[in-house]
Amino acid sequence: MKEVGFFQSVRLKLILVYILLLLLGIQVIGVYFVDRLEEQLETNFTNSIEGQLNSLTYSLQNAFNTERGEDSLPLNNDLQSLINDFSDDNTDIGKLWVVDNNQKVLAATTTSDQSPIGKKVTDTAITKVFLFGEATEPKPWREEGTNNRLFRGTNPITDESGEEIVGALYYEVYMNDIYEQLGEIISIFAKGTVLAITVTALLGILVARTITKPLTEMKRQAQVMATGDFSQKVDVKGNDEIGQLGHTFNDLNDKLKLATATTEGERRKLSSVLSNMSDGVIATDRLGAITLMNAPASRLIGQTFEEVQGQSLVDVLDLNDQVENISEVEEAGSMIIDLSSEDNHLLLKANFSVVEDENHDMNGFITVISDVTEQQRVEKERREFVSNVSHELRTPLTTMRSYIEALNDGAWQDPDIAPRFLDVTQNETDRMIRLVNDLLQLTKMDHKETSLMKDRVEFVSFFDHVIDRFEMNKNEKVEFVRNLSNKNMYVWIDKDKITQVLDNIISNAIKYSPEGGSIRFSAHSTKKQLRVSITDEGIGMPPDTVDKIFDRFYRVDKSRAREMGGTGLGLAIAREMIEAHHGKIWAESREGKGTTVHFTLPLMSQKRRGQS
Repeated sequence: MKEVGFFQSVRLKLILVYILLLLLGIQVIGVYFVDRLEEQLETNFTNSIEGQLNSLTYSLQNAFNTERGEDSLPLNNDLQSLINDFSDDNTDIGKLWVVDNNQKVLAATTTSDQSPIGKKVTDTAITKVFLFGEATEPKPWREEGTNNRLFRGTNPITDESGEEIVGALYYEVYMNDIYEQLGEIISIFAKGTVLAITVTALLGILVARTITKPLTEMKRQAQVMATGDFSQKVDVKGNDEIGQLGHTFNDLNDKLKLATATTEGERRKLSSVLSNMSDGVIATDRLGAITLMNAPASRLIGQTFEEVQGQSLVDVLDLNDQVENISEVEEAGSMIIDLSSEDNHLLLKANFSVVEDENHDMNGFITVISDVTEQQRVEKERREFVSNVSHELRTPLTTMRSYIEALNDGAWQDPDIAPRFLDVTQNETDRMIRLVNDLLQLTKMDHKETSLMKDRVEFVSFFDHVIDRFEMNKNEKVEFVRNLSNKNMYVWIDKDKITQVLDNIISNAIKYSPEGGSIRFSAHSTKKQLRVSITDEGIGMPPDTVDKIFDRFYRVDKSRAREMGGTGLGLAIAREMIEAHHGKIWAESREGKGTTVHFTLPLMSQKRRGQS
């Protein structure tokens, strides 16, 4: 996460808020204080000047009303003397004019180069005094050129009776001292404001730090939590809102730790289940893109998750012939997928289920795939088995029905035909009995209902005995050739079951051996196994049919086998019995060159042989 700069931090914002609040308060107080101070200074100043001007007006009034002799000073001189004395005592005075009732200036003090004494003035303020007999209210005014602040006014001068106006006093008073004093006060106030803001900023930094430090600590802890580490806690140092936030943050840390542990445990369980399932699982998003796939699914489809991630499920499972888009998968529910190649036959069954979110909207699909190649093969074999059994039973039953109908039609009275028909019927009956017995025996072996009565057997002498039994009844035109080991080989077998295996194999060898042919018998030990081989010189079989001779009801030459009374189950029974003895049976053949049937049995160890 990007580090927050100082100018973007909450600390700076808090400091600025403190300073702005303080500055706003100072400004409001300053404006009110300066306004009131200015008003008060002006009031005090005007009251003081007006008092002095009233005293001067009274002195001027006495001068006007004094009788003057030859030795007395002229009125003008007396008035000028009063004006000069007053001006010397008050430096703020700008103008003082004493005007008679003819509006002629009798005495004056002015800074201008031209004296107004003796001149008639037409100022409106002076005219109003003589017209209305009242003093004009002083008004603020700015002097032209210098822009100095001053206020001006007029006071009437009356006679002794106070009824007649004999003159007027016009004045202009400068107010610069007031505003200079006000400026100094404002300067002091501004310096105090800067000092207060500086102190506030320092205090704001400390206060902001006490607020932002816990927040910074929580941010750091959140970053640690984001990595999956929930071992650390926020150090809470108070019970205020930030302290309560710290406690809440620690509670959240504990709950997240528990939730994460629970989620991780469930994830591991799910991962273990997915990894150890024999069925493949493929998860997709709502558009059908693959987002998850376990190892069994990878093995079944022959592609890794990295290769198919993000690809469409329809394309990966080659469903384009069965569905047009992913939305049809939900309606299909399940389907059989043929992923067979030239070298490998593979059928998969796919079951589709919809994944919904918390709003019950479709969020994706879960596809469970399983290998049903063997299951389909078993189903096919079961159907073929039923068909073969039906066919095998129908043929002798049809034959028996035909002969019995002939006998019923009167053939039983014919001494030549009747015995032959009965003989055929009996043979077909025996054949069906053998077929049913073989089927019952296979059924018991399939259901593990056949118990093996095993015993310690020296196999060479046992094999010799079986071969002798066949040699006594064989066709003289077929030769038996024995190639048996000279050493004793002991096996742990059920003699009756292995005898039946040898009978089935040797009987087939004799059936398919041509006149003048030979049958070779071999028995040798290889490491911990006994290997037995029986070879004939018969018609043989094509290479692609060799492995099928151990299937039930399979015959290379069906017509010949049926004529010889075979049920097509002999080698199937032999395979079941050999496998029950933990051995293996197989065949080798070349068309026109004969067939060799091999099987192996475990040899007994020296220790066990001695115990027996």
